[in-house]
Amino acid sequence: MTWQVDVLTLFPEMFPGFLGYSLAGRALEDQRWSLKTHALREFGLGRHKAVDDTPFGGGAGMVIRADILDTALEATKPEDDRPIIYLSPKGRLLQQADVVRYASGQGAYFICGRYEGVDERIFQKHTIEEVSIGDYVLSGGEPAALILMDACVRLLPGVMGSDQSGVEESFSSGLLEYPHYTKPAQWDDYAVPEILLSGNHGAIASWRKEQAENATRQRRPDLWESYQGNRK
Repeated sequence: MTWQVDVLTLFPEMFPGFLGYSLAGRALEDQRWSLKTHALREFGLGRHKAVDDTPFGGGAGMVIRADILDTALEATKPEDDRPIIYLSPKGRLLQQADVVRYASGQGAYFICGRYEGVDERIFQKHTIEEVSIGDYVLSGGEPAALILMDACVRLLPGVMGSDQSGVEESFSSGLLEYPHYTKPAQWDDYAVPEILLSGNHGAIASWRKEQAENATRQRRPDLWESYQGNRK
């Protein structure tokens, strides 16, 4: 089944962007996923196809109008069970578990905001998931949508060379990933840990788990605390 993506945006030319290359690009060509963009400006008002206006109560910037966005949604949103996702710094912080959930479904419909955001009333009328990719602000939702798409597409069956690649990476087990090494075994004054050259797969697995735990404990105490709690 093709994983289907629709994007409502003021800048459809930004897609597929970097997702037209490498693994995601080949998967798009192979129709493992599909992408359809919808230009919000087509639903704008007047000669200039306006989609925004000044905020009630004053303040800087412009806000995308609820009526414009509603018309666009009603005309383009999927009739299936795909989630409608609005990328926003106010949204729920994206976790790998969310990515797995999205990737295991039929696809997603993305709303990309601009300016100061969208009229809050759109969330009262429509079931929309507000998602944040991090505690920082971008100039629009398009880069965030591309990042979330990339995270999902790489998990689709047949996209990565090995299904195991998605199992052993950071966050999949609640830990950061263990360090990796490749040839040459000796580079300048730095050597690959001897355990990785031993051929003892059980010992290697134990070493990798220990390294993952150490990295998580040192770099992400929040993840380490959660990991410890899940082990109890």
